[in-house]
Amino acid sequence: MPKIRQLLDRTLERGASDLHVEAGNPPILRVHGRLAPDGTQVLKPEETEGLVKELCSDRHWKELGEVGGADFAVSFDERARFRVSVFRERGHFGASLRVLPSRFFSFEEIGLPGTIREFLSRPRGLVLVTGPTGSGKTTTLATMIDWINQNDDRHIVTIEDPIEYYHGSKKSLVTQREVGNDVPTFAEAMRRVLRMDPDVILLGEMRDLATISAAITAAETGHLVFGTLHTTGAARTVDRIVDVYPPDQQEQIRTMLSVSLLAVISQVLLPRADGAGRVAVFEVMVMTPAIENHIRKNESFKILSAIQTGKRLGMSLLDDHLFDLGKRGVISREEALAFATLPNDLAARLGAPLPA
Repeated sequence: MPKIRQLLDRTLERGASDLHVEAGNPPILRVHGRLAPDGTQVLKPEETEGLVKELCSDRHWKELGEVGGADFAVSFDERARFRVSVFRERGHFGASLRVLPSRFFSFEEIGLPGTIREFLSRPRGLVLVTGPTGSGKTTTLATMIDWINQNDDRHIVTIEDPIEYYHGSKKSLVTQREVGNDVPTFAEAMRRVLRMDPDVILLGEMRDLATISAAITAAETGHLVFGTLHTTGAARTVDRIVDVYPPDQQEQIRTMLSVSLLAVISQVLLPRADGAGRVAVFEVMVMTPAIENHIRKNESFKILSAIQTGKRLGMSLLDDHLFDLGKRGVISREEALAFATLPNDLAARLGAPLPA
């Protein structure tokens, strides 16, 4: 029977980002974005149950039994930390583990435009980092929080589920609260956070009306707020936030958003064409009077053209970044088209056929 330590060893040895453990399959690794079985030995139900038990504390094992799943983070000696999701499926136990980077990355290493730094010293406003699961949002946020921590004397409060990066206080004071451990819900954490004298708030997930509303209010009332959404592109992000609200409140929230929003950084993580890891692709929207006007007037469809004409302000379209990487051969043209906002236009620019 394999031990969890052996599987974690193999995950790190092969440079995988994720490990999946389910009954009826061998351990599955995600290497450079692709799923790859680790050996041929199929895991039996009693083996996956044993592996999950090794991962769980008593509290998480109880939660798994009561609600069918639990999320938390674990350390593997001094070598790495993993974000863990344990669950039941088809009556058996399973787990998915994500390797968390052991250090903070610089702006240059992850490819973030330097213009983002100017927003990190703002006294208030909302900065959103968006993208699908596994697109590197947490790493981007950690880079920005670490920059503030090193350069400004501010009180940073993070609300996460689970805590993925530990931020020791440097020039700033950093307070990190874990949902499910330190506080029951994101909404409750946001309700309490303004009494903690924060300057900067990191909200790990804006998942419902209560947390979105609290984040916008905090940004309006003199705090710099960072949040994430599972959307792709600035225009879709604005629409997603507005659509959470009842119809009779949407005009008001568009006005609030137009005033509080500073920037939207949308990203995806794609495999490199040479197989040597993955590369982040960004779309960056910076608030301007024109974009503020589009949001207020419910004209989010005009945001794309505003980003296109705002390059001198540090803005960039996702499709332009995909075009650049595809043309230079950093990513395959097929990957570029698969993630494009306007695949027909990008295909014409790349001289490539659309994927079937």
